[in-house]
Amino acid sequence: MNLSTSLWLFQAVHAIGFAVWLSIAAINNCRCFAASAAAVGGTMSMALLRTAPAVETPLLARAIASTAVHRAALLMVLALQIAAALACWVGSFELFFGAGLAGARPWLNMALSAFAAFLFAMHVGGIWFAYWIRQETLQLTHLSLLMWVMAAFFLFNLRWQ
Repeated sequence: MNLSTSLWLFQAVHAIGFAVWLSIAAINNCRCFAASAAAVGGTMSMALLRTAPAVETPLLARAIASTAVHRAALLMVLALQIAAALACWVGSFELFFGAGLAGARPWLNMALSAFAAFLFAMHVGGIWFAYWIRQETLQLTHLSLLMWVMAAFFLFNLRWQ
């Protein structure tokens, strides 16, 4: 296998992997919408800060208990997940059957942008609702996913030859 083919293969595996991952994330949020909205609501209501031992902080004034707002927040994330998944599938198709990386790159960049957008929505929501205090693993997961997006951006956009 030559270098060009091995690079294409590595990029193709990542494009398909992203498309599958994003699709599963969107499907999970659709199929378990109520549970996902409750998880979002747990962060937005800052419920964990009230569990023993309670964390007394002025930030608790930011808590939002409205399930309608929790659902709206999840719908925004879900819309971005679906957009990211669809763009990634188109990019993967272009990579495999279309114009190669040149044709795939705009679609993959769009997918990565939508992916980053919903991650930033979760980061901003998390920092606003003080999730670093009791949901540090969730914060680290969001940071890890954002690093994955950034690495993929370089994978798809740098010239490797």
